[in-house]
Amino acid sequence: MSDLPTVYLARHGETEWSLAGRHTGRTDLPLTARGEQGARALGDKLRGMSFARVFTSPLQRAARTCALAGFGDVAELEDGLLEWDYGQYEGLKSAQIMQQRPGWQIFRDGCPGGESPADVAARADGVIAKVRAAEGTVLLFSSAHLLRVLAARWVGLPADSGRLFVLGTASLSILGYDHNLSEPVVRSWNQV
Repeated sequence: MSDLPTVYLARHGETEWSLAGRHTGRTDLPLTARGEQGARALGDKLRGMSFARVFTSPLQRAARTCALAGFGDVAELEDGLLEWDYGQYEGLKSAQIMQQRPGWQIFRDGCPGGESPADVAARADGVIAKVRAAEGTVLLFSSAHLLRVLAARWVGLPADSGRLFVLGTASLSILGYDHNLSEPVVRSWNQV
């Protein structure tokens, strides 16, 4: 890696709903026992690293992952890292949604009563601005769809390109730069 700053993206550990494939936006669920193990494993991967700033979604699945990974004492709560608000689709599986709305794609269509892709992109852009202002390596704890949009926006793609970046629970990804700060890149993706 270069001397340019990097951004580590940590997806929260497993919850009952993530295991079941249910859309979990603002429902504040705890980690499963396996989710807690995954969070500790993230801590093992990050051990010995230092960060200019650490931010976490205030939802317990992300904040607990952050704490179990060893960064709870230094993390700042960041509402911009909240997961996509799924509105009427909260708690539903994709197959259930597509029975009501054939061809639905979250990154293109958003959620009735919740957020649009543009809403989530605006929040991701706000987080990116904070990260770039930190002038150093930053660690973020959040959820899959938000982090996928954030990665797309990091490299200058529209929010719907988040569909191209799949994330497992308790995964670690790294964003950074190629030659200089005008060349943002994805350095590593979905390490589980």
